[in-house]
Amino acid sequence: MSTALALDHLGLCARDPAPLWAVWEGLGFALSPVAQQSGRRTPDGPVEPFGSANRCAFLRHGYVELLGILDPALFANGVDRFVARHDGAHILALGIGDAEGNLARLRRGGLDIPGIAWLQRPVEAGGPIARFARLPFPDAPEGRVQLVQHLTPELVWDPRWMGHRNGADALETAILAVANPAETTARLARLAGVAAEPDPLAGFRLRLPGAPGAAGPNSPRMETRIRVLPPEALPRALPGVAAPCLPFMAGMVIRTTDKGASARALLRHLPLREAPDGVMVPPEQAGGCAVVFA
Repeated sequence: MSTALALDHLGLCARDPAPLWAVWEGLGFALSPVAQQSGRRTPDGPVEPFGSANRCAFLRHGYVELLGILDPALFANGVDRFVARHDGAHILALGIGDAEGNLARLRRGGLDIPGIAWLQRPVEAGGPIARFARLPFPDAPEGRVQLVQHLTPELVWDPRWMGHRNGADALETAILAVANPAETTARLARLAGVAAEPDPLAGFRLRLPGAPGAAGPNSPRMETRIRVLPPEALPRALPGVAAPCLPFMAGMVIRTTDKGASARALLRHLPLREAPDGVMVPPEQAGGCAVVFA
């Protein structure tokens, strides 16, 4: 199918990733090993090492990427530009099963995409190389908004890195605050190839239909969502959260295996807040992006 199937991942960025990684481990996530990225700057360019590196919290459905600059002397793959705005979420990736088919769809729609952007990284030091095919929306003001096809999903969704003490199981919803929800939603709908609808609060939402294996080799078919809200509606979805600037990838909802019970017990020392979807860790305690455990 040449449309987006599911919310694949959100990416948080920090200039120095080590404190970010420590914060997320403190939230009860088991993180994958440090992996320095490499790739092609242009579709036909050579593969070269990047200065960016990540660790990830892989869930049964989707994941959260925690990205920073490991080697400032090398190409930072956009992380330097993102953190110049603020630390926090700057990457929104939607899962696809056919990169070539989606590229053809977007080009038929008049979108100027030069080609598939290839990315690769070792899953751990000395380990096998995971490979990805990406279709970023050109110059999206929201950040790196892209379609992604995992070419080696079995390498990254490794059971060794999926035993989360907080019960996290699935990345269910991404919440954005923007100045013009209609404009952002039109951009996201065009990229995804799915229709938008009004959000129950304000603004709009995209509902991605899901498919078995769409966001992990053993992920079930489940609906995932992107909510695009005006800033005045943001506190009704994420209590107490205000946008430091617009556009702002403000938060995420992570479905748990126990309706948030493990997260509540584990994180009771933090200033948790009650949100409509569950218990929320505010952005200042989670690397710049609110995390709701549902």
